[in-house]
Amino acid sequence: MNYYSTNGKAPKATLQEAVVKGLAPDKGLYMPEYIHMLPDSFFKNIGTLSLQEISYEVANAFFGEDLEKETLKEIVYDTMNFEIPLVQVTDSIYSLELFHGPTLAFKDVGARFMARLLGHFIRKQGQKDVNVLVATSGDTGSAVANGFLGVEGIHVYVLYPKGLVSDIQEKQFTTLGQNITAIEIDGTFDDCQRLVKSAFMDETLNEKMNLTSANSINVARFLPQSFYYFHAYAQLVRAGKADNMAICVPSGNFGNITAGLFAKKMGLPVKRFIASNNRNDIFYKYLQSGIYSPRPSVATLANAMDVGDPSNFARVIDLYQHSHKEICKEISGYMYTDEQIAGTMQSVFNTYGYVCDPHGACGIQGLLDGLKKGETGVFLETAHPAKFKEKVDAILGQSIEIPVKLQSFMKGTKQSVSMGKEYNDFAAFLMRE
Repeated sequence: MNYYSTNGKAPKATLQEAVVKGLAPDKGLYMPEYIHMLPDSFFKNIGTLSLQEISYEVANAFFGEDLEKETLKEIVYDTMNFEIPLVQVTDSIYSLELFHGPTLAFKDVGARFMARLLGHFIRKQGQKDVNVLVATSGDTGSAVANGFLGVEGIHVYVLYPKGLVSDIQEKQFTTLGQNITAIEIDGTFDDCQRLVKSAFMDETLNEKMNLTSANSINVARFLPQSFYYFHAYAQLVRAGKADNMAICVPSGNFGNITAGLFAKKMGLPVKRFIASNNRNDIFYKYLQSGIYSPRPSVATLANAMDVGDPSNFARVIDLYQHSHKEICKEISGYMYTDEQIAGTMQSVFNTYGYVCDPHGACGIQGLLDGLKKGETGVFLETAHPAKFKEKVDAILGQSIEIPVKLQSFMKGTKQSVSMGKEYNDFAAFLMRE
């Protein structure tokens, strides 16, 4: 399958070229030329399939034309080797817990898949050195860093905004060493993302460093996230509640909900999607007005959603031929302030005994506010609450337990490089590496 750029001014690329390049030469995002519908037999039997079996069938529809079956199966099965349970919270609302992977966040799926696929292509091309740039507002950095840790021939540079990620999140990518370099930027996530995109457009830097991206702008990062939407449906099938499924996605850079929209295009019977925003409500306002107005991000309680110019918006509008009307048919939205998010965390815990992280709180509140009669709601619990322990403890008035996986990260010593948000300084640093 070939991949085209959302800006429409770059040559079509193979899967290998799209993954290795990350961003198209015209600064657009790569999109598959077509989306395969999965057969009726798949959905008829989905309730009998495991997460790995489901993931392989979906991956094969995306990547099967470009990878040998055994190679693809090995990548998928190695990536999806942890549980993603659907946990009932109310009579009609379920939490899809995406935090049971190595770094306890949903991005383990896309990051681990991409690390394995990129490693395969690098070996196939016979390249010795590839440098991965990734901007993070929290969980992307840890998932990517741990996914690529120790992979021969790949060096990862993680850019993150100073003081705007939780202490535990920061420890997960600043304590690793080896082939991981953490760069603390005196700015916002949008500044980090801008530096990464500017680096890809710098021909001199690219010639020296052979750069690629591990953000959700890379097709190998966001497409695998569609796996768990199918897995959620399979679990509802087994529970006898799969009809009229509505999914609420806490939304920041929009890779997660874009993967869900792709799943629906492949035949997944989702009735509709709800996009929950924090005060960075650019998409929410677009749904209301049809006007997309990016602006500088503001810091919130749900920090991983602090994005003022969501990269994957380009994919959403491309998927629906730039039709605001068609997008609104499938997606509605909500916006929540920090006070509302904290209130939801308290009320959900007090009423149902379920602990949400700030992002999951946005998700469940979107269903509490918008679920219709006869619908079954699923919200994505994108990270373990302990990754935001100080905030969660203060809101709930008690100390939540830190899982063993997170405790091991806390023992490390922070190693990072600090710099401002000027591109020339960043480029000069990379050129010296």
